[in-house]
Amino acid sequence: MKTTEACSLDFIMPKTEATMARYVSGKNVSFGLFVDDFINGNIDIEGNFEDFMISRGNYFKYSLTADHFRFLFSRFIPEVLNHSRKQDKRIVREHYDRGNDFFAAFLGPRMVYTSGFWNDPKTETLETAQDRKMEMVCKKLRMEPGDNYLDIGCGWGTLVTYASKYFDTDSTGVTIAKEGTKWGMQQIKDHGLSNDQARILCKDYRDIPQDEKWNRISCLEMGEHVGVRKFKGFIKMIYDKLDDDGMFYLQQAGLRANPGIFHKGEHWQDLIWGLFMNEYIFSGADASLPLKFLVSSLQNANFEVGHIENIGIHYSHTIHSWYHNWMRNEEYITNNYGIYWFRLWQVFLRWSVDIAKQGSSTCWAITAHKNLDSVNRNDYISQANIGLSMNLVNPRKLERSFEEPYASLYNMPAEIHSKPEEVFLKTEDIVFHSNGVE
Repeated sequence: MKTTEACSLDFIMPKTEATMARYVSGKNVSFGLFVDDFINGNIDIEGNFEDFMISRGNYFKYSLTADHFRFLFSRFIPEVLNHSRKQDKRIVREHYDRGNDFFAAFLGPRMVYTSGFWNDPKTETLETAQDRKMEMVCKKLRMEPGDNYLDIGCGWGTLVTYASKYFDTDSTGVTIAKEGTKWGMQQIKDHGLSNDQARILCKDYRDIPQDEKWNRISCLEMGEHVGVRKFKGFIKMIYDKLDDDGMFYLQQAGLRANPGIFHKGEHWQDLIWGLFMNEYIFSGADASLPLKFLVSSLQNANFEVGHIENIGIHYSHTIHSWYHNWMRNEEYITNNYGIYWFRLWQVFLRWSVDIAKQGSSTCWAITAHKNLDSVNRNDYISQANIGLSMNLVNPRKLERSFEEPYASLYNMPAEIHSKPEEVFLKTEDIVFHSNGVE
């Protein structure tokens, strides 16, 4: 096995004449070229991929390539300027409707595609971190039985289910993804909830009924897809749909503020990673910007920001768990989706572990309410320390059984693979983990 002190060049096995000439001692290759060569099978990595990624800084440089400029002018700029319903639906469904098994291979049984909250990453499981995140979001929103709750960009409906099951809310989730909608509706049913209490709607956020209001609204890492040009209008729409005494929770990832591309510095890796993410992973997610953009958008819509947390390091640990899940399911993914998709997500997940760890991109957790004279701000005194210091050592768990292939993808014990979906697993009956932590 390669050591972390080795040069990253030592791990690279060229497979074409072009890559043999490119990857030689004395050259500093753009990491963007490596990504293209690796995912397309023009090179292999011999040894531990994590060791390779840790050592990459001693050989690669983060510089723009001709492909970056082609992407900027052919896709990135047009998509930033557009963000029509048709474009957003196409982009979102190309990503999220690829197959639930694809996402299950790294997200684990909670099927939550946003950052978890960790107390001890060395001993806790991904599932505990995600359960804690959902419990924290609900408590930050001060949920009570009967609250009318809307989650915009609800993914696979896990938070919607959690809020209805444990906080007795009337919950609605909205997503464009067809597969996520079907999964979410089944999840609601499997947890014994009726559609009178919880439901997932497959629709564009712009089609949320205009005459309906909610007193609790959340948007977890969907706002990036709205786009820079339409983000302020999106926040204003949320303001209009929120009751005057309601609360809004926004969780959004974004690149750190930097001095600009014409200044040398560490921020060049931020730029190259951001272009990679937009080209290969989350097309159209161009509202991934620094905190100033989010706060100004909220304030322009007449929101008063109550609480802000930087949860970037929590994201790093979350993505690291996703990476280990993905690597464990290599055979399944390559057999069902091909080596290209396996390698692309391998790079995406492992690179993003470092990006979040070093602050290149972070994630903000923000609570806000309407900035009206009538708001009773005394209600928020008890929330002064409700952030990451919350004592949620053992959050309530959202567990259920799964059939194949999901049981194997989640690394669940073999004895429960064949249990029917309607059978409920209680916390004290079994706890299954997806990231290898016992």
